Amino acid sequence: MRFAIRPAVETDVPGIVTVETLSGRLSEAGREPFAAKIAAAISDEDRLALVAEAKSDMTPGPGFAVVGWAKTHRYDVGDGPAPAGHYLGGLTVAPDFRRRGLAVALTSRRLEWIWEHADTALYIVNARNEASLALHRRWGFREVARGPVFHGVTFDGGDGVLLAAARPPS
Repeated sequence: MRFAIRPAVETDVPGIVTVETLSGRLSEAGREPFAAKIAAAISDEDRLALVAEAKSDMTPGPGFAVVGWAKTHRYDVGDGPAPAGHYLGGLTVAPDFRRRGLAVALTSRRLEWIWEHADTALYIVNARNEASLALHRRWGFREVARGPVFHGVTFDGGDGVLLAAARPPS
């Protein structure tokens, strides 16, 4: 199996919707609004949207399939303890392709992009999401605050955590 990480384009939106659906994160009713949000992120120059593609060495033809995606957000205005700045946004890898390093690769690429634009990368996550918190420790993310909402993002079953990581020295 071969994988590639690249910037998302509008024709990737159906594949991203499929990844979300396979992951149980998207209902039938939520597909169209989600697709519109992803298309907006792809076309926004202040954000980065990426896809992870997979191709089996056994599959004939040139086609790759979207098996993961990730994006960034840019907030122009602070919201309580959550400052304005560039944030890591959503990241989902299809269930059959997890534990293969795709989340690490998608996060590394997004952080490289953020650090080209800012000295600090920010990140909001559900406090119960231990896998995501552990993943982001490798880049030096540290907790800044906890709360029920940051930049309009709420958290199922509890608080969210706001984290920040500084650009590494050159």
